[in-house]
Amino acid sequence: MLLDKQGGPYASPNAGLGGLPSVIPDVPICAVFLALYLGFAATNMTILQINGRRSHKFLISGMLFGFCMARITTLVLRIAWANRQHNVRLAIAANIFVNAGVLLVYIINLILAQRILRAKQPQIGWNPVLRVAYKILYALIAGALIMVITATVVSVYTLDKHTQSQCRDVQLAAITLLLVITCLPILHILVAFLFPRSEQEESFGKGSMTSKVIIVVLSSALCILIAGFKAGANWSTPRPVTNPAWFDSKACFYVFNFVLEILILSLLTFSRIDKRFHIPNGSTRPGDYTRRGLQLDKGAEMDRAPASVEMKNST
Repeated sequence: MLLDKQGGPYASPNAGLGGLPSVIPDVPICAVFLALYLGFAATNMTILQINGRRSHKFLISGMLFGFCMARITTLVLRIAWANRQHNVRLAIAANIFVNAGVLLVYIINLILAQRILRAKQPQIGWNPVLRVAYKILYALIAGALIMVITATVVSVYTLDKHTQSQCRDVQLAAITLLLVITCLPILHILVAFLFPRSEQEESFGKGSMTSKVIIVVLSSALCILIAGFKAGANWSTPRPVTNPAWFDSKACFYVFNFVLEILILSLLTFSRIDKRFHIPNGSTRPGDYTRRGLQLDKGAEMDRAPASVEMKNST
């Protein structure tokens, strides 16, 4: 596919999710969400730094920080677009970031579900075939993002109907793939609990396994709702800008994107997944959650012992 020689970009004649942003009401709404994401970004970075100083490695907090920063960029772009409504390039960037940011949460859910599966069914969870499958999944997520970005850019730089139709097909394929990926954590949980109980079952992190499952299921359900809404809206027959569907409204845009994402952030941050889902560094095979966990506990006790002796001597 070649970009139209006449130039571009061209504004889409079809209605899009959220419609054309305006100063009122979009800017105040975006400002509120901007403040919320800034708060969560600061919180997760603080958690990451504190854990780092304690040698408590939990990079998912960094991923949550990255997600918040991506959403901050999204909202800044939307505010800028609201003030420059006819800037098509700004619209392209804003729409790309709307679809890109949440992918980090999809990956986080998959990682958390993977840890539950490896604890409940070590022989399945640590299977080399499954490891390769995870790498393929991450590559597919990256590929889906690239597909969406490429198709979006190409579609607004051409007036050729056939090319635009092909771009739409690519976007639909990528969005559908992401919807399937959001369902995988639930599948992990089902495999972990429906298969016969493993004799090698392990535990990890703080809190009960039930609480871990509830966190993953709730977060995944919200992600499925987000991805399902986007897939359903995009699979629907395109409608003109002058006659948008109900799902193109601003209310749906903010609820099915940012409101649900804030709920996910609240769940993952305030439930302290950095404690509940922490696993020993270097875990690579069945038994490592327990074996390496015991080594860490012994190391912590040895570190505390000299400190307690020094305190007694000082008194």
